[in-house]
Amino acid sequence: MSSAPSNTLYLHVRCPYGDYEDWIALDGRADPLEQVLAVPFAFECPTHGVQMEFPLEGSERRPLTVPAKPAAPARPSLPRKRARSSERKAFHVPVFVYGWSKSSNSFHEDTVTVMFNSSGALVRLMTPVTMGESLFVVNKFTREEQQVRVVYLAPHPAGGASVGLAFQQPVPTFWRKTRRGARAPESFRVMVRGRDRNGNPFAQSSTTVDVSEDGARLDDLAYLTSPGDVIEVKRRWHGKARFRVAWIGQVGSFEANQIGVCTLQVGKLPWRPKFKAKS
Repeated sequence: MSSAPSNTLYLHVRCPYGDYEDWIALDGRADPLEQVLAVPFAFECPTHGVQMEFPLEGSERRPLTVPAKPAAPARPSLPRKRARSSERKAFHVPVFVYGWSKSSNSFHEDTVTVMFNSSGALVRLMTPVTMGESLFVVNKFTREEQQVRVVYLAPHPAGGASVGLAFQQPVPTFWRKTRRGARAPESFRVMVRGRDRNGNPFAQSSTTVDVSEDGARLDDLAYLTSPGDVIEVKRRWHGKARFRVAWIGQVGSFEANQIGVCTLQVGKLPWRPKFKAKS
């Protein structure tokens, strides 16, 4: 039985304290470069010792600054300083993870990123997931969504698991804190059709809170739907379109009865956002 072909990968790493930056060679790696970039990597800083960070970039070709002989990666160990919350504050982005896990079926969970880069993120999840599963992650700042794959699992000291999530391809702009497309505060009466959490069909009127060119926020529907559900939204004579539920409002917040939806039919919307001109 033949084994998977292996090769040498090169990772560009940087100490979070800013005192060390270099390329490190990994020999005998069979997993693709995209998967390696989506997982935190242990390396040793000459000043601060072993660090666990995402690589800045990677390459399958040896950069000029890398020694010809591949260097073995440092073994993970406990960091010298236990808490670095102030230094890593910029890496904490609130996200909404949902999908279908083999162990718990459909699930959705609010969490925050521990670290991230353009290839994915490391998060803590209480819901059990398995390697290779496909999930969805929503950036709660922008309400944008990406499909991800579980590529790393490790027990978390405080419970649950540290989970590495990899995008299908690098998305450098996903972790920004502002929306790519503006939302217009528009209140339209619409009719929503779909299936509730028990699988029964429903039809209910709703009102838009705001709309954009790729989605909307709807009111009075949260208890009927779950993230990932597909619904139909119709607005009188303006037509109808299919949407996927990207998030539901958190219980106890002002968004408790609201849902956010993303269009499945680009260019076909039952509304046209009217954005106010900047003065």
